[in-house]
Amino acid sequence: MSESATTSRRTTSERSVAIVDANNFYVSCERVFNPALEGRPVVVLSNNDGCVIARSQEAKALNVDMAAPWHSIAPIAAMQGVVAVSSNYELYGDMSARSAEILSRYTSDQEVYSIDESFIELTGSLDDTIAQAREIRRALRKLIGLPVSIGIAPTKTLAKLANRGSKQNAALAGVCHLGSYAPEQQTAILASVDVGDVWGIGRRTAKKLAPLGIHTAADLRDADVARIRTRFGVVQARVVHELRGVDCLPIEQVQPDREQIYHSRSFAVPITTVTELEEVLSVYTQRAAARLRKQGSLTRMMRCFTATSPFSDSAAHTNHSVSVAFPEPTDDAALLYRSAIAALGPQLEPGKRYVRAGVTLMELTPRDEHASLDVFDEADTAPPAYGAVIDRIAGKFGEDTLGLGIAGLRHRRGWSMKRDMVSPRATTHWDELATVTAR
Repeated sequence: MSESATTSRRTTSERSVAIVDANNFYVSCERVFNPALEGRPVVVLSNNDGCVIARSQEAKALNVDMAAPWHSIAPIAAMQGVVAVSSNYELYGDMSARSAEILSRYTSDQEVYSIDESFIELTGSLDDTIAQAREIRRALRKLIGLPVSIGIAPTKTLAKLANRGSKQNAALAGVCHLGSYAPEQQTAILASVDVGDVWGIGRRTAKKLAPLGIHTAADLRDADVARIRTRFGVVQARVVHELRGVDCLPIEQVQPDREQIYHSRSFAVPITTVTELEEVLSVYTQRAAARLRKQGSLTRMMRCFTATSPFSDSAAHTNHSVSVAFPEPTDDAALLYRSAIAALGPQLEPGKRYVRAGVTLMELTPRDEHASLDVFDEADTAPPAYGAVIDRIAGKFGEDTLGLGIAGLRHRRGWSMKRDMVSPRATTHWDELATVTAR
């Protein structure tokens, strides 16, 4: 894209949607506290240091693929100077929260869309909104060290397209306002975008659109809306309207609660004893219960599973799965653990090489709603209060500070997730603060 110098600037106050997108977010977070990574090819690995889940631009230039198994590419990557780090989700989550707080200073309407993206509303003339976006970029870089790109347009879908331009064209310096372009230029921009890259479309729908002669974003914008609605539904029809500049997807300031809470991990090494699996269930049920309390919900049903590897040649694949219903909704981690052991324990087979386990909490209800219904109930069915105490301590000192039973022990367990190259949690743990040396 090239910004037109001749495009007239609007001076009337208008509403625009901007998407603020952190560049290579995981890698950028790592670089904030390890400046030696700047300019170097860096990859972030998944749980147990398994696969590549994030890359710096330098790593992309070396053709390091996403999802590449690290064990298979490590020798070549080392020869190319690629630096690998273990994923540090606690650091990324806190940096995301700090980014969202800074953005809130510039707008009253904000939607945290993902860990590295937020939609915000900007008002003012075209020049005003571009100036606001540049100030937001400077603030995020200065205050928390994160580089971001910003796309601005009348709708969310067009803002996502504009953000592609802000990333691809260095001359735009990280900010692209679609309104900077004349209508014929906007059509040319949309004609250069594959319809499968349009937000809300995807590759599968793009294949179905191709027989209709719809191959680009411009083709979809100009398509018959009624025909799209009939063939693909109202969601895709909204995308057509959004591409025409009609705002159909409002900024959602309050994120809906999760309908399920899921905590599952693969083990660093296979587990072969029932005692170790009980340790796993103790930790996982407490992690899930903490997330349940964080969103203010109670659960009526829990599903637990553990499984051996389907790719092992040594034995048949085994997958134990049970469901437990609770007579009263609860967020009691001790009750969840005891129920999991009672239901799943008899199925566990000593000697089996289990590689994964998980806990899913379902049929969630608001905690406040349940409390109001219990006013006339003589039985004390309220969840215990110690969960809130654990949450407050974990919020202040970290989730590994206090737990029930084995989950309260800080020593590393053999089955726990492997993260040999993890960086310090510099923003959330006093004992892992970054060290700065002045010379």
